[in-house]
Amino acid sequence: MRGKSTDSALARDILEWNVPEEVLAVLLKDRSTGRNLIWATDDYAARGKGFGANDEMQVAQIVDKDHPVIRPRVDKNADEQRQRSVKRAEVFTPSWICNKQNNLVDAAWFGWKKPDSSPFNTEVAKFDPETEFGWKSTCGKSIKFPKGKTWQEYVKAPRLEVSCGEAPYLASRYDTVSGRIIPVCERIGLLDRKLRVITENVGTIDPQDWLYYAKRAVQSIYGFDWQGDNVLLARENVLFTVVESFNADFFGDESSCLNWTTKSLLEFAEIISWNIWQMDGIKYVVPMSCKPKVTKIPQLDGTFETHVEECPGCRMKGKRQHFGTYCKVMDWSAGEPVEFRAIAENGGGHG
Repeated sequence: MRGKSTDSALARDILEWNVPEEVLAVLLKDRSTGRNLIWATDDYAARGKGFGANDEMQVAQIVDKDHPVIRPRVDKNADEQRQRSVKRAEVFTPSWICNKQNNLVDAAWFGWKKPDSSPFNTEVAKFDPETEFGWKSTCGKSIKFPKGKTWQEYVKAPRLEVSCGEAPYLASRYDTVSGRIIPVCERIGLLDRKLRVITENVGTIDPQDWLYYAKRAVQSIYGFDWQGDNVLLARENVLFTVVESFNADFFGDESSCLNWTTKSLLEFAEIISWNIWQMDGIKYVVPMSCKPKVTKIPQLDGTFETHVEECPGCRMKGKRQHFGTYCKVMDWSAGEPVEFRAIAENGGGHG
């Protein structure tokens, strides 16, 4: 049922004031600290109190439609984009490159031999970015799985996007460079592929069956970024990728708000708030959480001597012994949180 749609059916920018506040509250959670994401940038400081780099992001700050705050990078002005590139080396990848790299990931999993195609699409060698995406989807033709592997295994296979920005490798709702909206049937994100496989194998008879496997798919994709606005945008893109795919499959309408209850949105938001997280990717800690330890030692004369201990992890420029808050993600197979550094140091191996 994944037919082509016009751009008017989709919206690149998720307008936070149209999202239930309970859902936004979950999408703003930092599961490592138990508080909210922090801005982790001075880009918003001119907006006043509560918008500093160390301040937590609040629902009330992002639902004012008269003064929009959270916008995709492509909708920011050129100077904002340039400053973010200079300060944080923020450079977003066009979708045709994301597709090439995602195809390589799938080629390894499927044992696919063709260098310029995958079970999901065929890459276009020369294309006009105004009229082509850089690939042609095989949507409408069922994905065949290699002997010894099942579609359920593909749906549950873990995938991670490092320094994810707005998560274009996971959820390709729009091209993060051109801003062009990508119809559901043409999407190339790792989550998009999993949702396509679910639709082809579960069908569109029982929506609860589809949603069950969609939750397993969302549990399998991970991503992290430094800046709070990017983390929120990535979380929104993952959530509304599920919404738009469901709507396209069951109602033939790719809009972001059709036939979804707050309860259903919250169930997915809970998973996403664990799997897309805010982290200093060098230290594996919450950004800017490493601070010197200051101890006041009482003296015999009644005064205090101040002792300042530098963070040993920062001093040694390593990933261990940091005073900061080490980031946690959910191990969904075990049903409990685990420090991401333990997964990384184990070569990515966890349930």
